[in-house]
Amino acid sequence: MDVTRTGPTVTTVTMEPKGNGWEQWFLLRSDAHHDNLHCDQDLERQHLKEAIDRKAGIIDCGDLFCAMQGKWDRRADPDQMREELYGKDYLDRLLKYNADFYEPFAKNFIQISPGNHETSILHHHQVDLTANLAGRLSKAAGHSVVAGTYAGWVRFHFKRGRKSFRKMLRYTHGYGGGGPVTRDVIQTSRQAVYIEGADIFASGHTHDAWEVPIMRERVDHLGKTRLEEMLFLKLGGYKDEYSSGDGWAVGKGMPPKPKGAYWIRFSQDRKRENGTSEESIRIDAMRAK
Repeated sequence: MDVTRTGPTVTTVTMEPKGNGWEQWFLLRSDAHHDNLHCDQDLERQHLKEAIDRKAGIIDCGDLFCAMQGKWDRRADPDQMREELYGKDYLDRLLKYNADFYEPFAKNFIQISPGNHETSILHHHQVDLTANLAGRLSKAAGHSVVAGTYAGWVRFHFKRGRKSFRKMLRYTHGYGGGGPVTRDVIQTSRQAVYIEGADIFASGHTHDAWEVPIMRERVDHLGKTRLEEMLFLKLGGYKDEYSSGDGWAVGKGMPPKPKGAYWIRFSQDRKRENGTSEESIRIDAMRAK
């Protein structure tokens, strides 16, 4: 895979499908809150090891850091602080703690983007945790790990001889509270109106997990109608505050949330219709749990 930043909010990943049985996996994840005491680091490590086994690219959509235990933070609780983070240099320790965990998996990382926790640190303390971690991972990987934007695009470009295909991922860390009933699914109808050209729309933030396909009809350049699928994914996370029986989420009456991420598998596909054959790229999505 070749990874380049082709625009302020666009990362292009170029691949060359070869032979029957070709496939390429990606791990889409969000809301790890890795330095939080309630992060399920064992499950997170399991998925990262599976990414290595599958030669999967890793795309993180924000809130990899939790970063809530600084002395300035009204949410800080000494009982929720990991012992590795105690000290007057909290932000430095925070970066080192997370980098030490992720560096063994650095070669598989393609992009990490900020969520609201990282942008809050940048706003209040002028420290870009996402860019600093991307720099550390880039050194460990020997290639550039992109520091993405809060929302943007990943363009998957497939080159097969003279033929070229593409699939588009629109991502955002997310926004809003999700809702106890809709679990943020209601946003798919709004987002489908103003986002054009996405094959996958991935978001996090609410710590829910689901997939919703929305079909749309269009007329192609040959004047034929086509049905196209836009797959909406909610990426979940790795923090489990509910099981402790205590803390902010429990006090607010929040329900338990599903843990994990999503796997995306690209493979070659050949569709036959009206006696003709058309080559394309197939997308399969499945929970990493």
